[in-house]
Amino acid sequence: METQEVTLHNELKRKSIFLRDFTTELYASGATTIRIEKNLGRIAESWHTKADFSVLPTCIVLNLWDEREERSYSVTGKIPADRINFNTVSDLSGLSWKIVEEGLDVTQATGIFKNILKKKRLNPWLVLVLVGLANASFCELFGGDLVSMLIVFIATIDGFFLKQKLPAKGIDYRVVIVLASCLSAVIACSGFVFGWGRTPEVALATSVLYFVPGIPFCNAVCDLLYGHYICCISRFLHAVMITVCLSLGLCIAFGLLNIQFL
Repeated sequence: METQEVTLHNELKRKSIFLRDFTTELYASGATTIRIEKNLGRIAESWHTKADFSVLPTCIVLNLWDEREERSYSVTGKIPADRINFNTVSDLSGLSWKIVEEGLDVTQATGIFKNILKKKRLNPWLVLVLVGLANASFCELFGGDLVSMLIVFIATIDGFFLKQKLPAKGIDYRVVIVLASCLSAVIACSGFVFGWGRTPEVALATSVLYFVPGIPFCNAVCDLLYGHYICCISRFLHAVMITVCLSLGLCIAFGLLNIQFL
């Protein structure tokens, strides 16, 4: 009897740890809380367990019960730094359905989960060019001329390059945003300083749009609609912090080049 109890406890522990890691990766990859809730419930039901979880600003708390609610196991997991990747969100959601449809156990599910996390992201140089082109397109959309579009493209790839490289050196993400947005804005201000192009104000306004935290804002609204208020506040404040750092970088650039609009 004691051996059976230990076996059941260990099995519940393994499932809890898998679900914890599954949940934190989904959250860090940009999934909404309602999507996490559905995926988690789907897997837990397939394994004849019941899962409850709470998302706090920096970690998740998960409690897993057996089918009869006689035993439970609680775990906490630190939420990784934002690494938005909708391919990962899609693959992990697909894994939850695979567990249900094919009856995968925790060992099989863990193997597939690790393979998903090992998948290579897009080439960073390709991402750099695509982000530059996207921001230049915004410039054209808001009425910028070709010269302004070129300025925005250069400003974007320079700032985004900093955004890619500085976090690897352990620099806080808020400092990274201030520095990168300041660099982009300084380059974009060249239209004012040297009289390049007919729409330098459009170039300046669109040069830092790649930092606008659209995903956190959208996820915050979604969490609000579905009653996940703590997640909503956490994501909203994170988005506000990014916006404040972005604005600070712009202000520093204006001060350095003595750009005045009043």
